[in-house]
Amino acid sequence: MLGSTPGWPATLADGPVLLRPYKRGDGKAWSEVRIENQKWLAPWESAPPGPWSEMNSTRAFSYVYADMKRAGRRGDSMPFAVCLRESDGQERLVGHLNLGNIVRRAFSSAYAGYWVDHRVAGQGVIPTALALAVDHAFGPGGLHRIEVNIRPENRPSRRVVEKLGFREEAYHQRYMHIDGGWRDHLGYALTSEEIAAEGGLMARWRRVRA
Repeated sequence: MLGSTPGWPATLADGPVLLRPYKRGDGKAWSEVRIENQKWLAPWESAPPGPWSEMNSTRAFSYVYADMKRAGRRGDSMPFAVCLRESDGQERLVGHLNLGNIVRRAFSSAYAGYWVDHRVAGQGVIPTALALAVDHAFGPGGLHRIEVNIRPENRPSRRVVEKLGFREEAYHQRYMHIDGGWRDHLGYALTSEEIAAEGGLMARWRRVRA
């Protein structure tokens, strides 16, 4: 069944990087990646109390999957599994990207959040995924503005948006409760007009990489 979000569901790709809606059968791969990346991800995520292994088990994925599916159908978000296509044609789940808190009408905005397996970090996977998602959001998704909020200490995540040319536009004090405390965040944003003349964010990213 198609969701009520314009442009959703969607599958996006560039080279080996593939963004697609989650499937019920992703639970095992999702859990393995999440548990492998506890030290890499836990300091930056707002998570419910409980052991990481339980919060990221295959059983937990069934609830996460149901929530993502409902949000997509309501038009609240566009949740993507980030995969790498291997030389044998297989897909390997290596991350997550969500365009969430979608507001329509005069605002036409969403917040982007993402994570990636540390084993493929630094290979351009998430910048490519975010560029694909932003172009889709500004095109079929019908949005005008994408925001990303990141803790100042999270240099790898900040490099993603800085490589893509997001504007740093705000400092949010005690913005979100993460890792046991209210943490400050830097606010980055991009509007459709800022990349229209460049042919989109993927076009900008290709030029940066070249």
